[in-house]
Amino acid sequence: MNTLQFQKTLLGMQDNLMNFALMLTANKDDAADLLQDTTLKVLDNQEKYVDNVNFKGWVMTVMRNIFINNYHKIVRTQSVIDQGADIYNLEVMSESGYDSPDGSYQLQEINKAVERLSDDLRVPFALFVSGYRYHEIADKLNLPLGTVKSRIFFARQDLQKSLKAFHA
Repeated sequence: MNTLQFQKTLLGMQDNLMNFALMLTANKDDAADLLQDTTLKVLDNQEKYVDNVNFKGWVMTVMRNIFINNYHKIVRTQSVIDQGADIYNLEVMSESGYDSPDGSYQLQEINKAVERLSDDLRVPFALFVSGYRYHEIADKLNLPLGTVKSRIFFARQDLQKSLKAFHA
């Protein structure tokens, strides 16, 4: 794809990108900023685009990654540390709740719900939760990539239904 065609295609997608940005940010001004950042990043990295790759998917992936990076940056800057605190001798309350009886009970319920999944769903889901990427799971289980993604999606749906009480 030549430079002019690349730019025309990118400009033709601006409405789609704005809708995606609005979905990510839920704020019109933030979405406009994200759209601008994405457009600049895509134009700056035009040489990294491979012709046989889905252009729209590539651009939306760039946008999603920018959004995630910005989110992590905001979370880091909003973390407040009391400079006067003795960080080596802090009494830290367990935020996760796993140390409490209630937290332990909830963890057991979650584990039981995962164990109740069929092997077809549980194995790919367990690998995904363990940090494997979709394509690694597909290779490991000798399954098509789409099948792995579907099974993980259905495992999540089943778990959401069976653990509905913990959503509250």
